[in-house]
Amino acid sequence: MSHRKGLNRELFWLYEGHGRGPFIFRWAMLIFDFTTIAYFLLAPFAERGQHHVGIDYAIGAVILFDLVARFYIAKSKRKFLMRFLPWADLIVVITMFAPLLVANLAFLRVLGAVRAIRAFTFIRRAGRMWSFVSRHEQVIDRVTNLVVFVFIMAALVYVSQVRINESINTYLDALYFTVTSLTTTGYGDVLLVGESGKLIAIVIMVLGLTLFLRLVRAILRPTDKVEHECETCGLTMHDPDAVHCKHCGAVIHIQTKGLT
Repeated sequence: MSHRKGLNRELFWLYEGHGRGPFIFRWAMLIFDFTTIAYFLLAPFAERGQHHVGIDYAIGAVILFDLVARFYIAKSKRKFLMRFLPWADLIVVITMFAPLLVANLAFLRVLGAVRAIRAFTFIRRAGRMWSFVSRHEQVIDRVTNLVVFVFIMAALVYVSQVRINESINTYLDALYFTVTSLTTTGYGDVLLVGESGKLIAIVIMVLGLTLFLRLVRAILRPTDKVEHECETCGLTMHDPDAVHCKHCGAVIHIQTKGLT
């Protein structure tokens, strides 16, 4: 039992603690996330050789360790399992360790792109000391969500259309269609075919345009609030120079370099 508690403390220290060790570990995971995201976006659509198998196993092992460790230190296992990100990681791990079993579903590896959301969470937490991150936190958050959505939808377009649509021959074609649809440019040179293609196009236009407009709004109308959760009532948005919560009046301590 004491060994288990010790392991829990060590993992919690790495993921949530302070100091040089956790800082280096989280930056290493951040670099790993962005490197593997680039790999996920290209590998499922490229010619796969024997060397890809070793890379797949290595990436799968790291993601599996990360998933198990996060589950192990989670205060509420039920809430952890109710989130989308752990399930996305689990699907990616399965596609990495069982390539033959899910050969036709290799495109699901692009779900690894959602790790960019977790990567941004770390940047936001570590970047409290960086004025740029603090000032543009909402914009960075919405850019991350939009980019993840675009790459995942482009992968879905590619997989569903590559064998039946003469206009979709590469992942770049699918990405091109996704972006032109999302921005409502609609040049008309690439169109999706079939009922499933029409449904995918509708999802891209409705959800993608919503995310895009939220990003534009965040750029044009930046918030004058900062995110800091009140320990008493849970209110998360406060004035940058606030010392008391406007909702319950409790004292709050917002890290700031001061107003200029």
